[in-house]
Amino acid sequence: MSDNKPVVNLISKPENMLKTVYTACRTCYSADYPINIYNSTDDKEKMLKLIERVISSGHYSTIEHIQVSFAISNVSRACTHQLVRHRHMSFSQKSQRYVKEKGQFDYIIPPTIEKNPELKEKFENFMGEISKVYLEFTEAGIPAEDARFVLPNATSSSMVASLNLRELIHLANLRLCTRAQYEIRMLVKGMCDEIIKEEPWLKPYLVPKCERIGYCDEDKSCGRKITKEEVFKEKVTV
Repeated sequence: MSDNKPVVNLISKPENMLKTVYTACRTCYSADYPINIYNSTDDKEKMLKLIERVISSGHYSTIEHIQVSFAISNVSRACTHQLVRHRHMSFSQKSQRYVKEKGQFDYIIPPTIEKNPELKEKFENFMGEISKVYLEFTEAGIPAEDARFVLPNATSSSMVASLNLRELIHLANLRLCTRAQYEIRMLVKGMCDEIIKEEPWLKPYLVPKCERIGYCDEDKSCGRKITKEEVFKEKVTV
């Protein structure tokens, strides 16, 4: 059995991410050649100021030039099923068709079950029974691609995931929300923490959506921010 914390490592990013984004932003408003802008830029404060203005105006194409890749492991199939729904991302995931489980497969236990000793024991026993059936099938000659049909969403998986900066910000805005499912929230936080260690200037963008727009536009709010309806009501009242 694995513990419940996703393991995330940043494995690839542009060497000059800030300068690349700035060059894309500045090119839109300059008659100069992009390469000249890139080579002459060294004022970090100036770059950050323009980038903030451009991103806040919704000109997101300027941040699509940045591609980052993460090595991800110790996440459940339930979690990866959520992650792969996001657009403009590339995934290479451990295959249950070609990788045959040998012995007890690794799995993730949800915290709500983990904290209840009686239910945790039932969960672990059930995982053990599934593992026995899976092994019985494969030892009987059933191909792994068919035996995997008995494996649960709790099964631990790993992948390499790549995405551009625009999608990373979008991913963070949605999945860092306190109403997001706990495991993908931990996974995305791990991704954000990894890139922020290398590029601290990204911290203000890799936050829940409510932090960026100033209110909650979800159907159900956690109460952290004023709701969209309350914002509109205040405007009408004023």
